[in-house]
Amino acid sequence: MCLSVKEAVKTYKNGCKSKCNAATEIIVGKSILAGMMIGMGAAASSVAAHNIENVGLARLAAAVVFPVGLMMVILLGAELFTGDCLAVIGLPEKDVTLLQFIRLLALVYVGNLFGGVILSWLVSFSGQLDYTNGMLGAYTIKVALGKAAITPVKAVTSGILCNILVCAAVLMALCAKDVAGKLLVSFFVIMLFVVAGFEHCVANMYYITAGLIAKMNPDYVERAVEYFGVTGAQLEVLNLKNMIFNNLIPVTVGNIIGGACFVGLPLYYLNREKVSVNKTKEESDNGKYAGTYVRGIAR
Repeated sequence: MCLSVKEAVKTYKNGCKSKCNAATEIIVGKSILAGMMIGMGAAASSVAAHNIENVGLARLAAAVVFPVGLMMVILLGAELFTGDCLAVIGLPEKDVTLLQFIRLLALVYVGNLFGGVILSWLVSFSGQLDYTNGMLGAYTIKVALGKAAITPVKAVTSGILCNILVCAAVLMALCAKDVAGKLLVSFFVIMLFVVAGFEHCVANMYYITAGLIAKMNPDYVERAVEYFGVTGAQLEVLNLKNMIFNNLIPVTVGNIIGGACFVGLPLYYLNREKVSVNKTKEESDNGKYAGTYVRGIAR
């Protein structure tokens, strides 16, 4: 047994108010955890893929591992920016205000960023990037470089496609009533976005930061040149400015559009409850409708 899509949307909508009204420290704390959890999935996916030459197989290997990050977020109740774009569902019936929605996304974004950055430093100190004689460190540079060099149009578009899938996974997990069902649906949908190579702003907070850290190690840079043909000019592209303006900002915009405009609002309007409204003669004269009716939505 599982919830219908209509029931899942209603359940999420009913929870939007408490989510948006939560104390700042609670939201930020849960967001830091989510940033670290997504970073864990990203770090492990790099380990799985770093020594596979075939691009398709490398993406598939990464895709089998990466979804564990979102599984942890869903089951432990952490706050993930991309999933929280669905809180837009609370706006039409004014369960939350626009200001509350913006506050939620801003706090979660900052918390996710802290979590991703913290994890990238922990991974670098752990010695994990030394795997395969430093090839994992070189691969980390390569991945970060590709993300820092992406064009704005590709970043926004890829971000839209990514969060269509992430938000679909979140709502599908909400439909499931048991742990196995939640894990199963989130696994396959997230696997799809990783194989497709779409851009996820929170994952990129880890990937690019880890690449910037790896770039500071001459051995990793040497192996990036040797194994992946990275040039000095390309390495110059991997910097904090390009991380923010080439990737995080446009990808974040795309993620918001994908989650809010392509999933959240359409599913709300397609599954909202309607009531039929009849006018009495007296109310017609006064220009008022009988009952409680707001924009065709039952209150």
